[in-house]
Amino acid sequence: MNKVDLLSLEPGELEQVIVSMGEPKFRAKQLFSWMHKGVSPEEMRNLPVTLRTRIAENYRTNPVRIMEERISKLDGTRKFLYALDDGNLIEGVLMHYHYGNTLCISTQVGCKMGCRFCASTLEGCVRNLTAGEMLGQILCANRKLAETDGGHVGNVVLMGSGEPFDNYENVVRFLRLLHHPDGICIGMRSVSLSTCGLVPQMIAFAEENLPVTLSLSLHAPSDEIRRSLMPVARRYTMDEVLDACRNYVEKTGRRVIFEYALIHGINSLPEHARMLAGRLRKLQCHVNLIPLNDVPERGLKGVSEWEIDVFRSALEEAGISVTRRREMGDDIEGACGQLRRHYLKQDGDRMLTGEEQ
Repeated sequence: MNKVDLLSLEPGELEQVIVSMGEPKFRAKQLFSWMHKGVSPEEMRNLPVTLRTRIAENYRTNPVRIMEERISKLDGTRKFLYALDDGNLIEGVLMHYHYGNTLCISTQVGCKMGCRFCASTLEGCVRNLTAGEMLGQILCANRKLAETDGGHVGNVVLMGSGEPFDNYENVVRFLRLLHHPDGICIGMRSVSLSTCGLVPQMIAFAEENLPVTLSLSLHAPSDEIRRSLMPVARRYTMDEVLDACRNYVEKTGRRVIFEYALIHGINSLPEHARMLAGRLRKLQCHVNLIPLNDVPERGLKGVSEWEIDVFRSALEEAGISVTRRREMGDDIEGACGQLRRHYLKQDGDRMLTGEEQ
């Protein structure tokens, strides 16, 4: 029997479920609070035993569990391989900074955007995640932190597998649940959302009153280069994408972050930096340079330290705010999609060699 995912429900919807079970309305607020602490029904101490039993038997309070955890010996970064109720796998990365813990979560099982430099898109998109499955990733991480150092996730980045705006309704629902005062209650200024540039959704999102930090996967200084790397660039030009970014800045007052993966021989030359600066001038923004992890399946290679320094200097000289992304979790397949692909390949190899079924 498929159990109803209660974690995806807003308080009013949860109240309807509780009333349908013959319970008083106030039980919904208690249940909501318990679920967002990541506890099982058995641990919800102020609920009647009969209600806890019915919830455990008929509903799902967290549709996510950690299947494997890897901890980096280099910087303490944790990589989680999450298992979903239907057997699908997703990933999350927990990073420790001086200002707190940041969790990178997935919004889809896989991705269909087809960006050449991204491992999570190689198997395509299986399905969207529910709001509860996104929340569940955070709750599992919080439980792990509570077992070790007593900490919790304070910052969330929607930069794992999937394109958030390709799962627009579930992502917006997730953000509202994430910010709810009776739940995890993480402020929107502690959330970053990364998109490859779905312009209509970017424009709609600016009206949602959810002032998260918008990160745009730009990765190119021109339409020609961007189209060679990102299929979405065949639908929306750089001018259209950058206009949507300007609209977001105007509506929210938040600067936009441009993610730029440096790829040897394609977008990493000083003239590319100068072209990029020309595009971004007078736009309230910051550029985050990302040294590419090699993607052998696509024939793409990263850049040298010298190339990174030259590119960054060219942007700085043009007055563009820029930093280099700190590389974390290199020894635990920290990059998006790597661990999931490892498991999928393992399963495929076992089937080919007759180890299963």
